[in-house]
Amino acid sequence: MENQSSQQNPNKNLNKKPRKKPDNRLIIRYTGLAFQMMATLGIAVFAGYKIDQRTGWSFPFFLIILSLLALVLILRQIIKDTSRNE
Repeated sequence: MENQSSQQNPNKNLNKKPRKKPDNRLIIRYTGLAFQMMATLGIAVFAGYKIDQRTGWSFPFFLIILSLLALVLILRQIIKDTSRNE
């Protein structure tokens, strides 16, 4: 019975699309981007905290300003990296 079905439709195996392997380059690229984001934000928060300690102000001005600046830079980098056509 199985022999007859394969003889009736010889193109049966040709219609199947081969499975694509996952693209590891994208995984590595976005993982690197995530670590870069964490490092940038961490350095900005640490620097802002230390500058605020040195100034002695009760309001954490530099912590907020440097954190927001880091977020803007991170978003710019994400948009630039993800809009790239390869």
